[in-house]
Amino acid sequence: MSTPAILAKGQNAPLSARSILVTVDLGAPVDLSALLVTASGKVRTDADFIFFNQPDGPGVRCRRPEPGRPWRIEMDLPQVPAQIDQVRVVVALENTSGRFGSFAAPVAKVFDGAGALLVQYEATGLSSESIVIALEVYRRGADWKVRAVGQGYAGGLAELITDHGVSVDDAGQSAPPVQAPPHPAQQYQPPAPPQQYARPAPPPPPPQYAPPPPPQQYAPPPPAQQYQPPAPSGYPPPAPAYPPLAGPAYPPLAGPAYPPLAGPAYPPPAQAATPPPSGEVSLVKGRSVSLTKGQRVSLRKEDGVALTMVRMGLGWDPIKKRSVFGSREIEIDLDASALMFADQQPVDVVFFNNLQSKDGSVQHLGDNRTGAGDGDDESIVVDLTRVPAHVTAIVFIVTSYEGQTFEQVANAFCRLVDHTNNGELARYTLGGGGAFTGMVMAKVFRESGNWKLQAIGEGMQARTPIDAVPQLGRFV
Repeated sequence: MSTPAILAKGQNAPLSARSILVTVDLGAPVDLSALLVTASGKVRTDADFIFFNQPDGPGVRCRRPEPGRPWRIEMDLPQVPAQIDQVRVVVALENTSGRFGSFAAPVAKVFDGAGALLVQYEATGLSSESIVIALEVYRRGADWKVRAVGQGYAGGLAELITDHGVSVDDAGQSAPPVQAPPHPAQQYQPPAPPQQYARPAPPPPPPQYAPPPPPQQYAPPPPAQQYQPPAPSGYPPPAPAYPPLAGPAYPPLAGPAYPPLAGPAYPPPAQAATPPPSGEVSLVKGRSVSLTKGQRVSLRKEDGVALTMVRMGLGWDPIKKRSVFGSREIEIDLDASALMFADQQPVDVVFFNNLQSKDGSVQHLGDNRTGAGDGDDESIVVDLTRVPAHVTAIVFIVTSYEGQTFEQVANAFCRLVDHTNNGELARYTLGGGGAFTGMVMAKVFRESGNWKLQAIGEGMQARTPIDAVPQLGRFV
């Protein structure tokens, strides 16, 4: 009997079985459901939302608890339609006023048709959420894989299914509020659905059953050995270990590109690396917001509509050296990079030698080796609608490959641009440089289901983005 794969958030594992079932252990009553989504992350129709009042879909079934058996999602993978790219397994508390942070972390398990445990994932780090995408079963060519997601939605079921394209209103009326159902006599009811899947009369109460026992304790895998980046050996540096995918842009990495961070690789400074934000500002139509160090801005337009395609432009100028022969500029080779994180776990890096993330959501527009000229020296485009659910932050850094310090750099800045109309939304300008070879400029991160930008402006010793990876844990 093979040993089950124990996953951390963002990790994945292959599925050899074609018939599987998924359960979730938690010390509180829960409901399970499933969303069948295309490569765009949306359902085709409301019929692709599989739950207890609509329990049967193509290749996917939702089954209520039976004596001695918990809620389960059954999947016959060969029967899942070709247009469906992922099946997302959702776990929701029956008591919608409850929060996952009040209980021990839920444990999602994947079994084959014979009942053998294939995959296990403990979704740690949940707090104010009442509903969570636990796992994602997705295609990779002709094969199937499972990914640990652990993405919570503080706004509950209505927010989650709306985000996936399921209708929650009727004839233009507002969706009714989600009500906490009576417990335990009556099962959890989702918010009022549209007419095409109006709820039938409530079924008779299911037979009484004993809740599943708490999950069996298991020993987590030993921490991965600290990654040691190779010393640079000339320009340009070697390509990263993972080659760019030739296949579809989504799903992302077949496995984490780097080992999990086992805590900060360097002792934390005597004071916080980034001072407390000086408040959160809002975008103003037609006017760029000037950010200060630590300040945040929500990536929503003035009318409340979320941004979809943004570009991070980064720029700098070499300082001028004066001599008896006149002034001259020293060429300095700085490189902009974007590093994607699932909580503390780095999952991908986009830079001059790897211009696109594995999922296709982040793209580098090319290398500039001198910093000469006006405007952005390097730009990185982010399609926020395609960033995988398990990615919680994207950190933008600038590094000096040849080891020149930021004492030789002037006018360094980063700016956020709406890539759909080329309008500048926000700008952060750094002060004087220091004796460091790298700079953490800013990060884009998720908070309560929304994307936000935070200006950072912290120096570090790093000549490549690989060097920077162990130093970024304190910023994410």
